[in-house]
Amino acid sequence: MTATPLRIRKAAVLGAGVMGAQIAAHLTNANVETVLFDLPAKEGPKSGIALKAIENLKKLSPAPLADKTRAAAIVPANYEDDLDQLKDVDLIIEAIAERMDWKLDLYKKIASHVSPTAVLASNTSGLSINALAEALPEEMRHRFTGVHFFNPPRYMHLVELIPTRLTERSVLDGLEAFLTTTLGKGVVYAKDTPNFIGNRIGVFSILSTMYHTEQFGLGFDTVDALTGPALGRPKSATYRTADVVGLDTMAHVIKTMADTLPDDPWHKYFKAPVWLSGLIEKGALGQKTGAGFYRKAGKDIVVLDLAKQDYRISEQKASDEVAAILAIKDPAEKFGKLRASSDPQAQFLWAVFRDLFHYSAFHLADIAETARDVDLAIRWGYGWRLGPFETWQAAGWQQVAGWIAEDIAAGKSMSNAPLPAWVTDGRKGVHGNDGSYSASASADKPRSSHPVYKRQLFPDPLLGEKFDQGSTAWENEGVRLWSHGDDIGIISFKTKMNTVNDFVLDGVQRAIDEAEKQFKGVVLWQTAEPFSAGADLKGALGLLQSGKLAQFEAMVANFQATSMRIKYSLVPVVAAIRGLALGGGCEFQMHSARTVAALESYIGLVEAGVGLLPAGGGLKEFAVRAAKANPEDPFEYLKKIFETIAMAKVSASALEAKQMGLLRDDDVVVFNPYELLYIAKQQASALAESGYRPPLPARAIPVAGDVGTATFKASLANLAEGYFASPHDIDIASRIADTLSGGRIERGSLVDEAWYLALERRHFVELAQTEKTQARIAHTMTTGKPLRN
Repeated sequence: MTATPLRIRKAAVLGAGVMGAQIAAHLTNANVETVLFDLPAKEGPKSGIALKAIENLKKLSPAPLADKTRAAAIVPANYEDDLDQLKDVDLIIEAIAERMDWKLDLYKKIASHVSPTAVLASNTSGLSINALAEALPEEMRHRFTGVHFFNPPRYMHLVELIPTRLTERSVLDGLEAFLTTTLGKGVVYAKDTPNFIGNRIGVFSILSTMYHTEQFGLGFDTVDALTGPALGRPKSATYRTADVVGLDTMAHVIKTMADTLPDDPWHKYFKAPVWLSGLIEKGALGQKTGAGFYRKAGKDIVVLDLAKQDYRISEQKASDEVAAILAIKDPAEKFGKLRASSDPQAQFLWAVFRDLFHYSAFHLADIAETARDVDLAIRWGYGWRLGPFETWQAAGWQQVAGWIAEDIAAGKSMSNAPLPAWVTDGRKGVHGNDGSYSASASADKPRSSHPVYKRQLFPDPLLGEKFDQGSTAWENEGVRLWSHGDDIGIISFKTKMNTVNDFVLDGVQRAIDEAEKQFKGVVLWQTAEPFSAGADLKGALGLLQSGKLAQFEAMVANFQATSMRIKYSLVPVVAAIRGLALGGGCEFQMHSARTVAALESYIGLVEAGVGLLPAGGGLKEFAVRAAKANPEDPFEYLKKIFETIAMAKVSASALEAKQMGLLRDDDVVVFNPYELLYIAKQQASALAESGYRPPLPARAIPVAGDVGTATFKASLANLAEGYFASPHDIDIASRIADTLSGGRIERGSLVDEAWYLALERRHFVELAQTEKTQARIAHTMTTGKPLRN
């Protein structure tokens, strides 16, 4: 099958509320020209509501814009004056309030202005897509669909695509490819049922957690201790999440379920608990009002205690028995122990899982095409490590099914609705070699054959899914050089957090030797995030503390040799990064022929934070770039860079890393992290095919010299006087300045790369021997936080 590409040059978002504005921001992140509409303002500029929403995007945290300067690219508009702008728009996303009458009224208003080929989508989270379609003129209905983004749209991977009975296949295929590659999303098809898949199952899980909180008399903080990372779920767990979402929003979603699902066997539970309604009445709506289930009291976090009708210090911990059960690796044993335990916390956890499994199985046929769609929707939309069906299957499908049936018969479960017959047909689960189970089709269905997924060499795997790990060409303890049966090699690290130690340094150099013999290009790519958290501090500190200075110096020199081997490789080395690329990880990508970075890449030279300076060739590389940018006055370029390095700044996205100079203009930013390897291999191949040669050695780099260093130091004096920096901070920053400027030589002198590398090494080794730097390294290793000394 070949999908007709949906060419989207320009998009419009209708509704500049929280969701609409953030969807517009993410379209703009992806270089899609976007017009943001709202009602005409009663005073001031006509498009004032949209203007204010665009301005507000710069203040939100987490930031919807991957680079704040992009706010200026969003065009503000209003429905009175600007509907004519819709005529050349290819995609319209409606994101106004969840009122059927308002939406239908808006569709009538825009219909005559919409181009005959534009796709119209509603970002509703709960209204019927088919009912909305009926309000459209007949010729538009085949181009209308539901497209439900999760909040915040930049960061949440899930987008639910909800076709109507009339939506054309080509429209869906085109939109799926656009959402996947251009916006970087994970697309799940949902049936047109209330709350679709993610919120139907996710909100039920929250409701059952709230119900059982009361049944077992547990504190809100105890429930959060049990339902967060201990279960492979986000740190915000249940009640903190409710505070972040807003308790009024939570109550609204629950009411939607109550209003739209009158025949659901669990319907009597679709109501806000008394204590939730009580908080809302008091105006305690969570984070946005400063109080909800939790609030801050000075430096403490306090939690609502229902018995005392007041807040108390949050203790948030599991009982010893339950903590021990949750630490068990084998899921079958873990679930068996939870069910058998008499500890109320264990009984609570079993009850929450039992009712979630029961609900998911009962509704699978009505809400989703397959169990895969349910699991991926919950993982991508709610941040769980495993979806409900995967969790059940891992715990032993039939054993758990038997326990659920026993509890239903004994009246212990929330509903007495029977388990569907397929649950107990002897199966081992719902995910297997032939795909995932479809209850509506009574068959297993494979993953989508849409061509866009050929770009995902390693998609997000479901339980039990195995992808071809390629064949190893060479490996040592630090790295593996491997390939997927083609002529591009892949180098992956084997250390924790992909940190860099001697095995990695030697391994990368040797792997490039091998790649030059066997491949036409090579990609530095990690099988899991991060790209690299930088140098192995533990090993470095060990050498220093045992007085092995010569070995320590040799390690620094080897680090530099590795960066230079990457830079001067005869086959192009492309760095493919996602997540953290810090310190040495950042320096490796700086030396590559090209970097391909996932949008959510957090890149920085952070050595100053541990009392050091970058010495893997990073400062040298900036000096080379400065000389290229402005041979007459390299200082201008270095000014911006100096602050970034001295303050150990980390980019908040790959786009921001370009602004900061940590990525080059021709480096590639990829929106879907699962496409990263595919695109990096394409880049390596294209470089090789175009006759790639490494750069010529830089032998005549003009320096900013002693004048540059003096200018940098003058700016540091102000920091020192204002007590913004400690004397040790100033020492580190002065050494960074000295290195970037090329040392104490005359401005404009010409030096080579070896000169800069020697400067980096000298300052790095001298700093490493200071007591304060060693204290900083030790503190960071034990606490994960920087020490200001």
